[in-house]
Amino acid sequence: MPPNPKNLILNLLLANDGAPLSAADAVGSCALFGIRENSVRVSLVRLGSAGMIESAGRGAYRLGPQAAGLAQELSRWRSSESRVCDWSGTWIMVSTGSLGRSDRTALRGRQRALALLGFQELDDSLHVRPDNLIGHAPAIRERLRKLGLEAEAPVFAATDLAPELDARARTLWQGDALTKAYQQTRQKLEAWLAHAHELEPDVAARESYLLGNEAIRQLVFDPLLPAPLVDVAERRAFTDTVVAFDQAGRRIWAEQLPAVLQARHAQHLATSPSTKGRRPATH
Repeated sequence: MPPNPKNLILNLLLANDGAPLSAADAVGSCALFGIRENSVRVSLVRLGSAGMIESAGRGAYRLGPQAAGLAQELSRWRSSESRVCDWSGTWIMVSTGSLGRSDRTALRGRQRALALLGFQELDDSLHVRPDNLIGHAPAIRERLRKLGLEAEAPVFAATDLAPELDARARTLWQGDALTKAYQQTRQKLEAWLAHAHELEPDVAARESYLLGNEAIRQLVFDPLLPAPLVDVAERRAFTDTVVAFDQAGRRIWAEQLPAVLQARHAQHLATSPSTKGRRPATH
């Protein structure tokens, strides 16, 4: 299945590190996945209407105000390990008991913010994660609110949990499954990189996007747990591999995209009414 054109466009803008994306590049990139130009144009209009993208000049786009905060958070995956510090056993808590549940937009924003920062439910209205991120409660509180958590939600550190409650909190994440996922994805990326030179350029571009997007999503939503809840060395090896894979994918796309655009231009000329039936020039 080809990727959703909206998601592909947003991912291309994120990969551009703030540089604008031309409509031609968006169309050419989507063409690699068999997505029609009309679908890309419709997606650009809808993303603009939603405030996810905005004009950056004639035929060019950048991320819009509705995507800016989330984009800043998502772009931090490469430096995720630099945000981790030693864990003393303290927990960060978020209480949502006083917050409403009828506003679906607010609820989605709240749930997304908590998921992106690795929180799990200790009970129906109390969410928890280890206090092992640099900046601790004040920094986490600020990030959560930027991502959509309501300002009135208390965010605080807890240092004296009862032993049985502390033990239950430690079971909220599937540490062994996370470690196994690090290993499996790392091995898959390394195997692909070892044989990437054997692939046709367009195939390499498609596969590098699909594999890289999946791996980056895995990192973005990783809870960044401390030892002994997860194998930290495996996570660091996985992160290093994803960074290397992303760099290789960027090189592949930089080489492939001009060829795609050139091919589209040639196809357009071949099917244009002004050129149909015209004899090739002779010299």
